Amino acid sequence: MTKAPVRDGLPKGFRSAELGWPELDRIPHPPHRIPLLGDVVGMNRHTPLQDTLRYARRLGPVFRQKAFGKEFVFVWGARHTADLADESRFAKHVGLGIANLRPVAGDGLFTAYNHEPNWQLAHDVLAPGFSREAMAGYHPMMLAVARQLTEHWDRAAATGRAVDVPGDMTKLTLETIARTGFGHDFGSFERSRPHPFVTAMVGTLTYAQRLNTVPFPLAPLLLRRASRRNAADIDRLNRTVDELVRARRASGRGDGDLLDRMLQTAHPRTGERLAPENIRRQVITFLVAGHETTSGALSFALHYLSRHPEVAARARAEVDRVWGAAAEPAYEQVARLRYVRRVLDESLRLWPTAPAFAREAREDTVLAGEHPMRRGAWALVLTPMLHRDPEAWGADAERFDPDRFEAQAVRSRAPHTFKPFGTGARACIGRQFALHEATLVLGLLLRRYELRPDPAYRLRVAERLTLMPQGLRLRPKRRSPVREPASGLRRPVPGAGD
Repeated sequence: MTKAPVRDGLPKGFRSAELGWPELDRIPHPPHRIPLLGDVVGMNRHTPLQDTLRYARRLGPVFRQKAFGKEFVFVWGARHTADLADESRFAKHVGLGIANLRPVAGDGLFTAYNHEPNWQLAHDVLAPGFSREAMAGYHPMMLAVARQLTEHWDRAAATGRAVDVPGDMTKLTLETIARTGFGHDFGSFERSRPHPFVTAMVGTLTYAQRLNTVPFPLAPLLLRRASRRNAADIDRLNRTVDELVRARRASGRGDGDLLDRMLQTAHPRTGERLAPENIRRQVITFLVAGHETTSGALSFALHYLSRHPEVAARARAEVDRVWGAAAEPAYEQVARLRYVRRVLDESLRLWPTAPAFAREAREDTVLAGEHPMRRGAWALVLTPMLHRDPEAWGADAERFDPDRFEAQAVRSRAPHTFKPFGTGARACIGRQFALHEATLVLGLLLRRYELRPDPAYRLRVAERLTLMPQGLRLRPKRRSPVREPASGLRRPVPGAGD
């Protein structure tokens, strides 16, 4: 366990909970612990999060689990999470799942330790890339990628075929972040198989997840073949990004996109620039995090829309009313889809695609007035359970209901009860980008198609650090076009059979 001094004075490396929680014995844990193995017997290595959620329901808002001699504290109570969100007392903790990605993402925005200077440098350099002005500039490229998706779905609708929703949403979101952020086209919709970058990315995420379920001393032995594959996947990601950066440098083009900012922009106060290795890490971070979580959010939202036709009809009516017969919506029109956004938020409530975040104590403190914590002690917030806490969301918290996000309902809830993008200074820098993209795409698909589910399908959730519906397929059916208004000032949307 690392105890070397660092800039912020906090110990680094994994710290088992007994080192940081003086009254750990007061925190409940699952019954029937087994020496060495702890609480992992009966858990599925493919669904560790969902197994932990089942423990959470039984053990309450603060509980612990032991795995291979290491003790973890989990938190999901709304009151406790609100306390952990206090930036004066708590900071981001780079937990095991995130730390397992450091071999590929290093000190990128998502995986950097708090004491690493490149986090603040990159954040300050890149934050203007998510301003309202920058977002308006990305909007036409988002539409262009969405056109490729609808062309693909039109062909499926014409032949009555079902579409692979998670696969298509992954293609859409990868192309969107690649083109808007880095001026690169992966050609995802021209491929019958996933782009090698996606295959490598899924491999690294899956490997990082597996590391959490294997005792550390045995990992090199048990995961020898998987480790070799992971090394090859990391090499693929690095080579892809290096070629992307090399092409931009050779072109000398300055688009003002995220890559241009990384290559050309100095810190506004210090004049520092991002080093080449850190640029690679930031690009990988944005390509992976910038599409993986959004594709999951869209997929869950489409699942719920297909299963709740009354919600889909209400959302579709809003799109028709707000966008009218315009062939494509303007940037400002997307934010006016308030009910569609509620659908997205409710989907993220039930299945936040980044399902946990960790917080560590800056100084000795007491969590929610109940549990003493030493400096450096950390806890993992289970976001899907936070989003189901009956104290915040009511006795029907498991029910899908977008009206939970009606403005008055939001105002009536305590703060820090909805955290799909993390919390504090280290929350997701691209959350507005993701929300605009997802709302736009849901609006386009609702206006163009009826979404017909497979009656036999039951939601299954795949875990690879992020969450995604598994095996979700829908049949899109083209709608009749929205008619051009009498003034003739707008083009009609192309309809079925055009």
